[in-house]
Amino acid sequence: MQRTYKTLPGTGRQPSGMSTTASENAPVRFDTKIAVLLREDLEVWQRLNVTAFLVSGLGTAVPEVMGEPYADADGVAYLSMFRQPVLVFEGSKETLTTAHGRALSRALPRSLFTADLFATGNDRDNRAAVRAVTTAQLDLVGLAVYGPRNAVDKVMKGARMHP
Repeated sequence: MQRTYKTLPGTGRQPSGMSTTASENAPVRFDTKIAVLLREDLEVWQRLNVTAFLVSGLGTAVPEVMGEPYADADGVAYLSMFRQPVLVFEGSKETLTTAHGRALSRALPRSLFTADLFATGNDRDNRAAVRAVTTAQLDLVGLAVYGPRNAVDKVMKGARMHP
């Protein structure tokens, strides 16, 4: 398992996805990026719910995005979280469709959320709702991608940072 924001023990090198820094106190710059793109017409509760669902898939499919578990000064343990920031963008339905195509063409790890999933209440029905629609006909409301910084930037081209 990789260490968050640290060099690997005894190696003097950074874990995959992190740039080397001149000193321990220098800011960490990641070679990779986690980005979420939300359709601009979503209600606030939908934006939060979609974001949570989208990023939940990355930690299991791409374990290197996860940092070490946390503990407070009293030794109470907490779950691991992403080792790097998650950038949230918004865009039109067309922007989302274009980004989805770019993510597919670059074979980036991705998760999606369609409008149909607002009407389901469990994982089995969510998967069935996505499976029932062809790729070209998906009514996308959210997309999460992970990969090299420049590739993710190209996928998100045309989207704007979420306010």
